[in-house]
Amino acid sequence: MTFDYNAAVARYFEAWNATDADTLAKTVAAAWTEDGSFTDPLSEARGHAQLAAVISGIHEQFPGYEIRHTGTADGHHDMVRFTWEMVSTADGSAPVAGSDVITLAEDGRIRSVLGFFDRVPTE
Repeated sequence: MTFDYNAAVARYFEAWNATDADTLAKTVAAAWTEDGSFTDPLSEARGHAQLAAVISGIHEQFPGYEIRHTGTADGHHDMVRFTWEMVSTADGSAPVAGSDVITLAEDGRIRSVLGFFDRVPTE
């Protein structure tokens, strides 16, 4: 089976950057399977409602920030890894950065995400 890794990663970032509830629900459903999961050092979510709640929580905690893909997605089989930064739309600062590994379902949507922080604020 061949996967379009770049398309899966693009849908992932569309979901993470959706700020209104309707768009967020649509982008989460487009990116993840119904029972898809997300796990990082601070969050754990399964299913569309929990995933949307985690994303909304990040927007509430960090208003005016976007999650941006950095580098190039690298995949094999049903897995792809990539790096990202949380960037201020006001001044371009990027206090948080990380790398994620996603596993894809046969339809190309995300089955699971394992996230890691590579840079976090020291204060």
